[in-house]
Amino acid sequence: MHLFFNKFITRNSSLIQFVKQYDNCLGSREQVERESDAADFHTVISCATKSSIEAQFQDVYTHQKFREVQAQFRGKANCITRLTNSALGYSVYEVGEQVSSSIFNKFVVTYDSVAVEVKCQCLLFESRGILCRHALSVLSFEQVSQVSPRYILERWSKKVKRRHTHIKSSHDEPLMEPRSKRLDQLVFRSQNICEFASESEELTAFLHRAYDNVMAEMESLKAKRKGTSSLSHEDANLESVNELQSPPRIRTRGRPKNRLGSKLDKQIANATKKKKTKVLSELICECYIQINLFDAASVVHSNNIQYQGHVMNYQFTVLAAVDNSLGV
Repeated sequence: MHLFFNKFITRNSSLIQFVKQYDNCLGSREQVERESDAADFHTVISCATKSSIEAQFQDVYTHQKFREVQAQFRGKANCITRLTNSALGYSVYEVGEQVSSSIFNKFVVTYDSVAVEVKCQCLLFESRGILCRHALSVLSFEQVSQVSPRYILERWSKKVKRRHTHIKSSHDEPLMEPRSKRLDQLVFRSQNICEFASESEELTAFLHRAYDNVMAEMESLKAKRKGTSSLSHEDANLESVNELQSPPRIRTRGRPKNRLGSKLDKQIANATKKKKTKVLSELICECYIQINLFDAASVVHSNNIQYQGHVMNYQFTVLAAVDNSLGV
């Protein structure tokens, strides 16, 4: 979420800028979805193997999900399948996957040929919605050409209908599709009808019957005019998409230089810097005073030595005079 919104807003954005940029976020998201839909319908990703099951997924799934399925088909080459038990169409396999030159991971895979159901111990399909390489290896061992529709989820289909794309939004108001406008009008009128019919059970049942009759008539009319309907969401191309000017990218990895508490950090840093400067100046002054005192002590000491030398010379002179007077 932070990575997505950091492309449009920053910590210095105002509330008005946030509301405006939030609409740009939604418009950018919708544009990416439309570009992906156009790529899914007008381009084809080549199959990695000759498997007919892979071709089945290629025809139904979107490019993004089909690439994940392809990775499992490539990983199937590293699997070794061995049948351990079989009875009444129910088989148990042991699939060894080579992860290195001397290491094999073993998985238990069960296959029901009657229900055409395969289940692996790794539970990749239960967690991510795609068949694992171990199950694909067993299906290839059983020579299965088509998988059951239960393993092709509608959510990954390129033909899935997204109902939220028909909802009116502020970022595409000037270029709203005719289908969205019609939907908006129908929802407004049907709301009044539903409120009126909800007053009694008789009116509700009458509205249900009317809905069924109208639905049957619309389906027959659509069948007669098949091929002349207006452009649908799945047929939209890149030219009908409103181009958005993307803001400059913002570096998102690592700690930002300016955090929310940067003002407080600057005050603390300035106070610490002043304290260090004061301590350093006091230390320099103390050193300067000690140097001066040392110089003064040296001068006094040298003067004292000179004075003592003069006194000693005077004493020697007096003693010599006394000796001379005594005739020594």
